[in-house]
Amino acid sequence: MTRIDSSTPKGLPFILIVMGVSGSGKTTIGQWLSAKLDCSFLDADDFHPPGNVRKMAVGDALTDEDRWPWLEVLAGKIREHIHHKQPMVMACSALKQAYRRVLRVDSACVRFVYLKGDYDTILRRMHMRHSHFMKASLLKSQFEALEEPSRATVVNIEASPSEIGSAIWRELEF
Repeated sequence: MTRIDSSTPKGLPFILIVMGVSGSGKTTIGQWLSAKLDCSFLDADDFHPPGNVRKMAVGDALTDEDRWPWLEVLAGKIREHIHHKQPMVMACSALKQAYRRVLRVDSACVRFVYLKGDYDTILRRMHMRHSHFMKASLLKSQFEALEEPSRATVVNIEASPSEIGSAIWRELEF
């Protein structure tokens, strides 16, 4: 395993947020990166309140009002890792610029990786998974909400997970 310095140039821990629409591979790639970086991994989906999970499970898209409390919890987790000087990789959709502003609690520490893919590729992936609460019928609403980031490492998801992870690894500059 390769271990890099777990801090930014200012001595603060890095926080890497792997973002994209549901089905883009955030969890898979986030876990790959956290293993490579030898740091903790958090899946933002694990922090959705039960009401959000119920909505998505029946095919109802979340509203901004549904997401704000969830994003504040995630921002708190990020602050906690920064405070304790613990690097972290987080998988989080972070679809809108406003959501990313909430999560970028310290621009010296927080970096985004955007897993970019087309609708058909991601829809095929979503149909292959069966244990996730997010329904494939909600993918259209995810693409409609998506505001592609201007400040992120962008990686196309067409390759294998290890190729995607390696491409991101090559782009990281700590």
